[in-house]
Amino acid sequence: MASALSPPRVPKPKGALPSHYYENFLEKKGPCDRDYKKFWAGLKGCTLYFYNSNRDSQHVEKLDLTALVKLTDDPPWGSSRDPGIHFSLVLRNQEIRFKVESLESREMWKGFILTVVELRIPSNLTLLPGHLYMMAEALAKEEARRALEVPSCFLKVSRLEAQLLLERYPECGNLLLRPSGDGTGGVSVTTRQTLNGSSVVRHYKVKHEGPKYVIDVEEPFSCDSLDAVVNYFVTRTKKSLVPFLPDEDYEKVLGYLEADNENGESVWVAREAPAPRGPGPAPPSGGPRQLPPVPVTPVSSPNKLTPLPNEDENYVIPIAHAPAATYVNGDVTSPSWPVIRKLKKVAKVQAKPPKLPKPPVAPKPEPQGLNGGLAKKPAGNSAQAFFPATGLADLTAELEEKLRRRRAPEHSARHAGDL
Repeated sequence: MASALSPPRVPKPKGALPSHYYENFLEKKGPCDRDYKKFWAGLKGCTLYFYNSNRDSQHVEKLDLTALVKLTDDPPWGSSRDPGIHFSLVLRNQEIRFKVESLESREMWKGFILTVVELRIPSNLTLLPGHLYMMAEALAKEEARRALEVPSCFLKVSRLEAQLLLERYPECGNLLLRPSGDGTGGVSVTTRQTLNGSSVVRHYKVKHEGPKYVIDVEEPFSCDSLDAVVNYFVTRTKKSLVPFLPDEDYEKVLGYLEADNENGESVWVAREAPAPRGPGPAPPSGGPRQLPPVPVTPVSSPNKLTPLPNEDENYVIPIAHAPAATYVNGDVTSPSWPVIRKLKKVAKVQAKPPKLPKPPVAPKPEPQGLNGGLAKKPAGNSAQAFFPATGLADLTAELEEKLRRRRAPEHSARHAGDL
C-alpha cells in the first residue's frame, strides 16, 4: 500500500544578521560571574550586544554604554600573564571585565567604544590608518542616528520638577534636559552638584535655531543634535556631570502569563494598582450604583427653615370623590359636604381653620314674670334655649311693648317743648 506523499520540507528563513559598527569575539565577566564566558559581541549605537555565536540573529545579553564612567586597560589583580588582553568598563553601578585574543583586538574595542560614547575618535591608541577610517565611518553613522533620536535624559517636566528629580534620585545622574518654559521650542539643561555639603542647582538655555542647537553661554556653542548638547556638558565638566537615567531595572506592576482558553496562546497579564479608597465606605462590587441624593425644595422661604409638624394638631383633608364647589367666600366651608379630620405628618398649610363671624347680638333685658320675679329659662337642651320652637313671636311683641312704654315719656316731653 502506497503511503501518502509528504510535502517537501522547506527550510525556515533565517533572520538577517544584524549590522554593527564593529563585531568580534569577547570574553565577559560580570560582578556575579566566577569566570569569563565567551560571546560573539557587536557594537551598535551606544549598546553592546552579546550572542552565543556569530550565526545568531537574536542577542542573549546587552549592555548600555550611556552610563559609562571610564574605560581602563589595567590587568586584573593577580594576573601576570598576557596583561595586554584585558580591559574593563566602569559603569555607574557596576564594573564589567573583558578579555580578548590580542592587543590589536583590545585597541579596536577601546577605540570604537570611546568613539560612540564621546562622539570623537581617540588619539592615544595604537591603530593603523585603516582602523581610524573605520572609526570615522562609525562616528558619522552615530551622529546621524543621534540627530534623529531624543536622549534618554530628556524628560517632559517643569523647572521645579527637574530640580526635585535630581534631588530625590542623585544616584541616577545630575544632568537633565527638559522643554524650555518660554514656548520658543528650545530646551533647557538643569544640573545639580554638591559643594561643601550644600546643593548647587544651575539652569542653562539652549536655543533651537534651524537644524542647530545653540548653547547660550559666554561663548555660544552650536550642536547638531540634543545628544551633542549632552556630550558638550559631560566633556566640558570632565565627566562630573552625568546624564540622568531613571532606574528601570525593576518592575513596579506585578505581571504573569495566562493561557487563553480560545486559542491556547499565553498572554501577559499585568494587574493594575488598586485606587486609593476614600474616607467613606466602599460600595459593594457588582451591585447597583448608588443614586445621587435628590434635592428637596423647601416649602417656606429660602431664608427660613420649615418647622416640624406637630403630631397633636389635626389637618383637614377633603374627600377625594367630593365634587368641587365654588363659593363666594372661599374661607367658609360648605356645610353640605362632610369633612374628615385626619392626622398627617406633612408641612403645616394652615394653623387653624377660619372662624365664622359672630352675628351682632342686641342687649337682652331680663324678662319678668307675672309675680315680678325673673323669668325662668325654659327646660330643655341648649339648642332649644337659643332657638325655641314656640313663643318666639310673643317674646318679641312683649319686648317691643316695653320699649315703647319707656320711650313714651321722653317722646311726650320732647313734644311739649316744641309747643
